Amino acid sequence: MYAQGRQSNALCDRCNQRFLLSELRKEWQGLKTCPFCYESKHPQLEPRRNVSDAIALQEPRPQPKEPFDVYVGGPGNSVFSSIGMMPDAQKNLVLGQCMLNSVTVVIT
Repeated sequence: MYAQGRQSNALCDRCNQRFLLSELRKEWQGLKTCPFCYESKHPQLEPRRNVSDAIALQEPRPQPKEPFDVYVGGPGNSVFSSIGMMPDAQKNLVLGQCMLNSVTVVIT
């Protein structure tokens, strides 16, 4: 237990002026300073908090892969099916048609 003198004086560690001991505040660096010289710790000196976004779901329930048909060209003659992104073996031939008019090539 320490004595509590109402008239006890102390010197500020920054400005060396005399103040009541009860008026001095202890800084984060350990200095006892007067209310005029007191500096709080800057937030940039604190360790950085680990704030990150959640990456994965806990116990995910993905949608099951169901087969679907994709039509290329006219329907009925060029159909192939797929499960997810992987196509199945091709059942029908895929036919392609292209019609061009005259083509002019200019070389400069």
